[in-house]
Amino acid sequence: MAHHSPAFLALVDATRPIVHEVSIAETQERLRANPKARLIDTREDDEWAKGHIPGAEHIGKGVIERDIEEKVPDKSTELILYCGGGFRSVLAANALQQMGYTNVASMAGGWREWRAAGAPIEGA
Repeated sequence: MAHHSPAFLALVDATRPIVHEVSIAETQERLRANPKARLIDTREDDEWAKGHIPGAEHIGKGVIERDIEEKVPDKSTELILYCGGGFRSVLAANALQQMGYTNVASMAGGWREWRAAGAPIEGA
């Protein structure tokens, strides 16, 4: 697991209360219930290449603000973001909310918890 600096953790902790977080089970249920929901992997390219959640789209945190409107023009689309551990996706979800996206969530625990739960993966 990556070491996170105190300032980074403080930023994530300050952002969490304004971002909706969903569990692994809630993510799976939301994806079953809403076929139009989009699961977005915000990790780096090398992380994505090592494995990801089936059906996820890769838009790294470094480019999501730049690319999201082209890829998801309807700002009411349900978006569930994940990263390695649920930190970067909180920050990305907050940025998308600030850009006017109204149905954004971050998957708590990220890729690590998804894998630990034995949920399906691909590309690994």
